[in-house]
Amino acid sequence: MTVEGTWAAPGRVNLIGEHTDYNEGFVMPFALPHTARVKAASRQDRLLRLSSAQFDGEPVELSLDDLTPGSVSGWAAYPAGVAWALERAGHRLAGADLSLDSDVPTGAGLSSSAALEVVTALALSDLNGLGLPPESLARLSQQAENDFVGMPCGILDQMASASCEAGHVLFLDTRDLSRRQVPFDMAAEGLRLLVVDTRVKHSHADGEYATRRAECETGAATLGVPFLRDIPFAELSSALSRLPDPTIRRRVRHVVTEDHRVERVVDLLDAGRAREIGPILTEGHASLRDDFEISCPELDLVVSTAVEAGALGARMTGGGFGGSAIVLVDEDLVESTTKAITTAFATAGYRTPRTFEVVPSPGARRSGA
Repeated sequence: MTVEGTWAAPGRVNLIGEHTDYNEGFVMPFALPHTARVKAASRQDRLLRLSSAQFDGEPVELSLDDLTPGSVSGWAAYPAGVAWALERAGHRLAGADLSLDSDVPTGAGLSSSAALEVVTALALSDLNGLGLPPESLARLSQQAENDFVGMPCGILDQMASASCEAGHVLFLDTRDLSRRQVPFDMAAEGLRLLVVDTRVKHSHADGEYATRRAECETGAATLGVPFLRDIPFAELSSALSRLPDPTIRRRVRHVVTEDHRVERVVDLLDAGRAREIGPILTEGHASLRDDFEISCPELDLVVSTAVEAGALGARMTGGGFGGSAIVLVDEDLVESTTKAITTAFATAGYRTPRTFEVVPSPGARRSGA
């Protein structure tokens, strides 16, 4: 194909605000330096021709007229779903050749699927002269994952990939997608943020994600509010007393306290006190472990070992049941903390984790002609 352009969209790390997005709450992600990339060219026959550097075999060729939920499986469902969502929104596409590549770790809770969706949405928007803004790219990408792929995720991942900026975390209100870029210069305070990919993904993750979402909806309905976002932190005790089911109580407590944790982190970053967010991260992990019950032994081991090794804070990030944790640490403790985590995993008989430093990076963009 004759390439008309190259586009890139990043994976993400969520600093704080886990499982709050589908409760219309607050989140604070930032974009990774790792990206999904696509080289693309238009075609006029209403065909979508997809190839991926990560998967062997012949390109997948699909008619835009035949796309329906469930009609495409595997990796190709994500870009196909985006084309379907664009068409469903009234944007008639000409067809395209898309050659995809990615260095976003898969199965690590770092939103490799959202990066793939958003880069496809941006490329198709540009090729067809649509000029869609980041929030539209994100909503269409989320619709693709929800309704075409069948994963009931919130919009955190797609908005992070579409609209984050380098050197900042994104303070996002998922109710109306209002957002603010908050400076997050770790190096200025002698800090580093590590991602520890546990390299495990427990098989029940997707089903449990849907269960947690349903439990949150049950809690909101029982309390008579549209979403758990509508329970003020100051009224949490009263709200919990009206929930007879102990499981639903735990889920509600996590979401309401997590929204409050996001607000606390924003206040500290605005005040230039990044070092003080560490304990809030660790507090968030305890809530995800005990109240939301989506951690796992490997993630818990990362957090406990990192804190014992002197980290300022640590927590799981992403959907849970495996994937990655983040560790906020002084720059002179990076090596010793990494070694402590690796040793702890070896002692426990776990696979060697993959640990790397990350910095807030740019969101989706056209990266070449």
